[in-house]
Amino acid sequence: QVQPVESGGGSVQAGESLRLSCVASAYTDNKICVAWFRQRPGKPREGVAGIYPHDGTYYAASVKGRFTISQEQANTKKTVYLQIFSLNPEDTAKYYCVEVTCGSWDPTGYWGQGTQVTVAS
Repeated sequence: QVQPVESGGGSVQAGESLRLSCVASAYTDNKICVAWFRQRPGKPREGVAGIYPHDGTYYAASVKGRFTISQEQANTKKTVYLQIFSLNPEDTAKYYCVEVTCGSWDPTGYWGQGTQVTVAS
């Protein structure tokens, strides 16, 4: 297993959009998905979006409609994107990606270092 590498975070104004990237290993196991999590200040880490090897997706109810997960693969690596629209201060968090059991938020791989998103009102 390889530790994922996240990037794309930053400081933005409310209403703006961001696209986060995660470089992870490309698995051929159809039971392993990649998911994005976030940890807001003072709150536990929560899953927000996951993607199946065949591009099916699932989302936490709290972000559905504003977050879009997608992926592209090149050789042994895949890049998983998280597009966030209409950012608001409640989205301020450190965002992580990790391999999970498909359809769940149960991690099976190593956590990355995360990428910080800060939204000003």
